[in-house]
Amino acid sequence: MRTELLSVPGEPDRANEDFAAVSPRGAALVLDGVTPPPDGQTGCIHTVTWFVQKLGPALLGRAEQRRDQSLADCLAEAIAQTAAQHEGTCDLGHRRTPQSTVVAVRWDDDRVEWLVLSDSVLLLDVNGTVTPILDTRLDEVTGRPELRAIRYTPAYFDALESMRNADDGFYTAAADPEVAKRAVTGHLPRAEVRAAAAMSDGASRWTEVFGFGDWTELFKQVRDNGVQRVVDEVREAEIADPERTAFPRGKSRDDASVVFLQF
Repeated sequence: MRTELLSVPGEPDRANEDFAAVSPRGAALVLDGVTPPPDGQTGCIHTVTWFVQKLGPALLGRAEQRRDQSLADCLAEAIAQTAAQHEGTCDLGHRRTPQSTVVAVRWDDDRVEWLVLSDSVLLLDVNGTVTPILDTRLDEVTGRPELRAIRYTPAYFDALESMRNADDGFYTAAADPEVAKRAVTGHLPRAEVRAAAAMSDGASRWTEVFGFGDWTELFKQVRDNGVQRVVDEVREAEIADPERTAFPRGKSRDDASVVFLQF
């Protein structure tokens, strides 16, 4: 089995808010921590990096050890464990309490199982066809006409906050274990899944922002040329457009993580 993993910060002088890991016991994940608002108000004394470095290992450990539990149940328990570590010092009811997206993959001799929550991406090679596994709710929210008209303005970000972890909005892993039930989940026989690529949206910018190719072409680039090539191409495009004029986006440069698995 071939595995590759790369996780790098968007800016060299800032902590990486992503978390990526692969276990030799048949589990892998990518978390993309949600950057705090400009005013820094999260109700928490901890950083987003602290949060993903607590949630990630908690989820990975459950995914690899508790095969009788679904990935959604593993995520729910990992969220509860992480919340318990700072509920005494922080306001976990704050809408911007530290939180993250989640992509998790688990496999054994019989099947490959997955979970996707929010806008990180999972691409599967199923019998030679690239199949994207996406949680599209954030895209559906940001695609609403009233938000498209004010995209990337302060009013736009305020509107998004009102729909975070809310009905008719979108969901991320924060402090409520119940959100795990909202994840996109599924499984296939292992014999049908040749490979998988999980990535944060800082890496999937290759397709979603810079338009180098579609999901199939992105998957092939990762498979054929490696995870470093994809991240390098994203970085070059970000550096060439520092003011975000040619390619509008929330942040000029973003943390980028990719895990590639070839079964």
